[in-house]
Amino acid sequence: MDDENVASRGGSVVLGVLLAIGLIVGGWVLGAQIKATRLSDRYVTVKGLVERKVKSDLAVWPLTYKEAGDDLSLVYAKAESDKKAILKFLTGQGIQASEIELGVIRVVDTQANEYGGATRAARRYIVEQQITVRTSRVDQVVAAAQKTMLLLQKGIVLSTNPGQGLAYQFTGLNSIKPDMITEATRNARAAANRFAADSGSKVGSIRQANQGVFSILAADPGGDGGEGGGNFGGDSSVMKTVRVVTSVQYYLDQ
Repeated sequence: MDDENVASRGGSVVLGVLLAIGLIVGGWVLGAQIKATRLSDRYVTVKGLVERKVKSDLAVWPLTYKEAGDDLSLVYAKAESDKKAILKFLTGQGIQASEIELGVIRVVDTQANEYGGATRAARRYIVEQQITVRTSRVDQVVAAAQKTMLLLQKGIVLSTNPGQGLAYQFTGLNSIKPDMITEATRNARAAANRFAADSGSKVGSIRQANQGVFSILAADPGGDGGEGGGNFGGDSSVMKTVRVVTSVQYYLDQ
């Protein structure tokens, strides 16, 4: 009987020891999880901004001209004369034939509209055509656009449709993207380090990152498209500003 009591007490002690060890281990694991959770909540969100000034590498210059009159043959002949004068002007400014595109000739009979009512247009026929210069030689177009007064002196008035003015574009974005992203991320890290130093923390690994959107803006809001371009297209500035803003979240370690 005494042996049975001793064995029973021994088993209880072992069970108690195991239970105590389990509580200790469980408490340690739970504490570690709570600490990890708290540390995971400690992070800072910073932004890295990078801007670069670049020069446009493509010029698109639409030149639209029109003639009006009551005799279609005369109006067409005058439009053809205008076209020859414009082409001669462009080649004289160094624009190559391969860089010039001729649009479709558009003829409007203002009296052909049966719903026009009693009001008649001043001229019956309108002949219109657009000549477009598309070239990577931007400086050539800049110089030519400043001399369109020569066409006006010959009685040729260039018109600009809304949204179709002289436009300068930058097409080399992909070539500078990687370096700009690297620099923006570096700037974001520097900002995180400054914040961590002020708060007595250290910057850890990246929690989340957003590359951001690249934007190409006119470096000169006033534009410099010249007399023939106008600012309707919003791209009349030769110099551009390429901008990217990255958003990065860093963990903060004690």
